[in-house]
Amino acid sequence: QVQLVESGGGLVQPGGSLRLSCATSGFTFSTTPMTWVRQAPGKGLEWVSHITRDGDTGYADSVKGRFTISRDNDMKTVYLDMNNLTPEDSAIYYCNFRGNWGRGTQVTVSS
Repeated sequence: QVQLVESGGGLVQPGGSLRLSCATSGFTFSTTPMTWVRQAPGKGLEWVSHITRDGDTGYADSVKGRFTISRDNDMKTVYLDMNNLTPEDSAIYYCNFRGNWGRGTQVTVSS
């Protein structure tokens, strides 16, 4: 059974940093491209970043230069390092692949 469990969210001040993790099981992680998506209150889903099986990455313009996605195939975990956070980054962050979703982790950026 596929499981995706996000963690690492929380309340942080503007300019702060967080590291999100998505621990996975139930599929061959090492060959699976992974995506981070977020949903702000009252808004639709927004693609944030992806990482291919080979480690190639892509970022939304809104996070480019501030967020870094990475993966640890031994740990079957994908990470999202978020720096210089702004209130506009407040959202529930989800990892996903091929229609499989975790329950998300809440990120709130506020002073």
